Amino acid sequence: MKGLFFLGLTASSLSFAQTQNPDSLKAREIEAVNFTKRLPVAKEIINVQKDLDSRNLGQDLPILLKNQTSIISTSDAGNGVGYTGFRIRGVAGRGINVMMNGVPFNDSESQGTFFVNVPDLTSSASQIVIQRGVGTSNNGVSAFGASINVISKEPEDKFYFKTDDSYGSFNTYKYSAEIGSGKFWKDRLSVMGRYSTIHSDGYIDRAASDLNSYNFTALFEEEKTKLRLMAFGGKEKTYQAWNGVDRQTWETNPKTNLSGAIYDANWENIVGFYDNETDNYRQNHYQLLWEQGLNDNWNLETTLHYTKGRGYYENYKQGDPYARYSLPDFNGNKSSDFIRKKWLNNDFYGVVSTLYGKFDYLDLNFGVVGNQYYGRHYGNVRDVFFAEIPQHEYYRNRSVKNEVAGFAKALIKVNDFEFFGDLQLRNIDYDTKILMEGDDEGANLKKNWLFFNPKAGVNYKLGNGKVFISYAHAQREPNRDDLISNNDVKSESLHDVEAGIEKQFGPVAFTANLYYMYYLNQLVLNGQISNIGEFIRTNSGKSYRRGIEVGALAKLSKQWEVSGNVSLSQNRNLDFRIENESGINNLGNTEISFSPNVIANVSLKFNPTKNFHFALMNQYVGKQYLDNTETQSLLLKDYFLTDFNVQYDFKISKHDVALKLLVNNIFDQKYVNNGYVYNGPIYFAQAGTNFMFGISWKIQ
Repeated sequence: MKGLFFLGLTASSLSFAQTQNPDSLKAREIEAVNFTKRLPVAKEIINVQKDLDSRNLGQDLPILLKNQTSIISTSDAGNGVGYTGFRIRGVAGRGINVMMNGVPFNDSESQGTFFVNVPDLTSSASQIVIQRGVGTSNNGVSAFGASINVISKEPEDKFYFKTDDSYGSFNTYKYSAEIGSGKFWKDRLSVMGRYSTIHSDGYIDRAASDLNSYNFTALFEEEKTKLRLMAFGGKEKTYQAWNGVDRQTWETNPKTNLSGAIYDANWENIVGFYDNETDNYRQNHYQLLWEQGLNDNWNLETTLHYTKGRGYYENYKQGDPYARYSLPDFNGNKSSDFIRKKWLNNDFYGVVSTLYGKFDYLDLNFGVVGNQYYGRHYGNVRDVFFAEIPQHEYYRNRSVKNEVAGFAKALIKVNDFEFFGDLQLRNIDYDTKILMEGDDEGANLKKNWLFFNPKAGVNYKLGNGKVFISYAHAQREPNRDDLISNNDVKSESLHDVEAGIEKQFGPVAFTANLYYMYYLNQLVLNGQISNIGEFIRTNSGKSYRRGIEVGALAKLSKQWEVSGNVSLSQNRNLDFRIENESGINNLGNTEISFSPNVIANVSLKFNPTKNFHFALMNQYVGKQYLDNTETQSLLLKDYFLTDFNVQYDFKISKHDVALKLLVNNIFDQKYVNNGYVYNGPIYFAQAGTNFMFGISWKIQ
């Protein structure tokens, strides 16, 4: 099977090489796509309707992107619903700059990307732009593995109503309804709205998710003015599944979930589980985008944004001492069982503005960004056995993070050459203060960083393709957890060199990219997690990631299409050290954690008729380590997965109907792609064969 798979790697699925349908995209989106295509960086531009719609049946966006170049997707619940994430070139989500319409989506403090807060995001997207490596200057935290910009779709010109419903394994279902007004008020105004609800019991025991999301967009267009008002977000309740299981349990009963376990008095046997060991969060995004054509050469885009997030995770704490929560002993008891809630209440707001200039041989971009994050962290507990101790707040702290940044980009055409320059300046102020001591939460810190990030590159036209080379420098501040655990933690620095080719050979689109990413003080995952399931990081001194990414798309006939990609890489710490109670252990040159040397995908598509589509998608991921010590017992084995997708479209009068089926892991492979270290390896088990069946119905 693997041998046949690698023979198929003469083809690769870089979505930007696929043909875009200009009638399906707005003029502004086409301009953005064309500009991104011209940049001397490794990138993919995904047409959501064409590339992802047939698989968009309830799983989160990271899972839908798992077959893109150099991407590995993970799922705590094991089936792609609930808490999910991805890594690109081995870099985890906190090193990937994610934006929604150019607005930063990464949490300002943790730098994480929590797609569970915006369920069914894919249903409201038109395009997804992925730049691997540093890429070009964007808004938000610097990209240390990739940047992703999710572009929302706009209301359609005519009235429509659409519903998407699906059901599948583990009692997973999705109900979604969307309506659009079409253009009215002299063809200047249009609105659309969507509401979705998603539920899954999860592959892991008690890893249930209850997710709700919405999207509302109003569009005003008149001559050179475009205004878009967007409100989107969601509410999630997920049973905690971030504890994982040890190797022996994974081999015998991989669905085991120890979250919420209640033990007997001797702490030997589990006598029950707390039924509300859950994460609860609501996040609402508001964006006002104003595009103004100033003249034939200049266009100004300004976005005002505000994000509100509030929620908590709740868990059962057995046998905790009263002193831990700043409570006196009660009735002669020094400890009791508690129900604990840790809260986060935050606001993120700001302005993003970009001025575009377009001339015969010159393109210019000037951008400014100003954002502020204000977060409140606090926790309360109540005694399970003694009603005399009601809700008690035992810690509180607050954080303020300000960012002001600007960039200037230029793309100059000289004969068959295009020269690209990009200068970015970022200033970040972070202030966090303890308002109430308790449980080692928070810190009193004031930090400031000023980063200058230059980038440059050149394209050379090569027939109906091009070759390019580029250099980018990026610097990034530590996150909240890094600073609290180690006040001496250093900011990261990255030098990224990329060289590639994009070429069309008749029906075959080919691309290849070489990269060398040299880091100073890269914050790598050390294999451990915090008490809320977040991976802990440490500076690794000098390190590098280097490799080659090859891809192609071949249209063999009107019915057959094959595509795929392969990433071969080396990812090494050069002078990795471990500091513990016994001193400093210098491990020297070691593999960077969670960084496989091989990631490859092959997809075979067959369209027997215009309305019938079959796809067979294969992914191979090489071995990877759970930490940076190269300990063989902490090695995750390589794995090979195959998914099957089919869609049948038909039309009845004005009704468009699509029947969809997705079967994941059809060969029922038992595998692990994520975990951590705690007295040995801890695994997050992934589901075997599972399916989703969906029906889409649209009337207009």
